[in-house]
Amino acid sequence: MPDNSRLTVVYFIATISAAMVLRVMLLWPELAPFNPDWIALALIYWSMAFPERFGVFTAWTVGLLTDVLTGRLLGQYALIYALIAYFSIKEHRRLRQFPVIQQCLFVFFCLLVSQSIIFGTEIMKAGNRLTLEFWYPVLTGTLVWPGVFWVLRNIRIMARIA
Repeated sequence: MPDNSRLTVVYFIATISAAMVLRVMLLWPELAPFNPDWIALALIYWSMAFPERFGVFTAWTVGLLTDVLTGRLLGQYALIYALIAYFSIKEHRRLRQFPVIQQCLFVFFCLLVSQSIIFGTEIMKAGNRLTLEFWYPVLTGTLVWPGVFWVLRNIRIMARIA
């Protein structure tokens, strides 16, 4: 049987990879503005669950891969995910005690900060006005957090990762 820490890394890589696929895959193109940041949601979960194993550097590395995947400014998602991981790790003891509905508020603010940073870089690059659709992923990400939490937690329980 593989080592528990190795198993944790395998599941982390698998869930982050699945989140990256969900990030770029659109089943219905007309719903593209509602596609939440699946990668950020997975990083929040793993940073809360294992703050000693998945830290800021891991999130920064995943962010660089996401920058390449999405074609954004190199380092943009690296900064965003590092900040999200930092706040998730800093508050992980409290977040674990909160019900999932209260965790949604934390997720909302993390996604809001993420979109605000993207908004700032987009305004500097293009100077054009962004529509209300730009903020939809914050709301959808907050609404799908209970499902993401439930799925990742059940994966962790079934794999007996502690």
